[in-house]
Amino acid sequence: MPIKPSSKEDEYFARMEFERLRKIEEEKQAHMKSTEKQRLKELHHMKCPKCGMQLIEIEYRGLKIDECSECRGVWFDAGELQQISKFEAGALTRMFSIFK
Repeated sequence: MPIKPSSKEDEYFARMEFERLRKIEEEKQAHMKSTEKQRLKELHHMKCPKCGMQLIEIEYRGLKIDECSECRGVWFDAGELQQISKFEAGALTRMFSIFK
């Protein structure tokens, strides 16, 4: 005759099963998130945030900045504006004073 497990044993195994399923679901969600992030990156890479057209890299004093082929908007990568501000300190200081 089989021995019936106690309620504490049932609770323990139910909790272990829940944790196993939760971990699987978290891994699945993380994979979906990274896949979606990669898909969005490929979709938007080198596209103008304003009009969606192709961005072209132009060189300005040794920096490669992005210019839209359609609306002529200029877009900076992280840190590029600070580097340009070193070149054009006076003009950019006046421009930034508008936002203060």
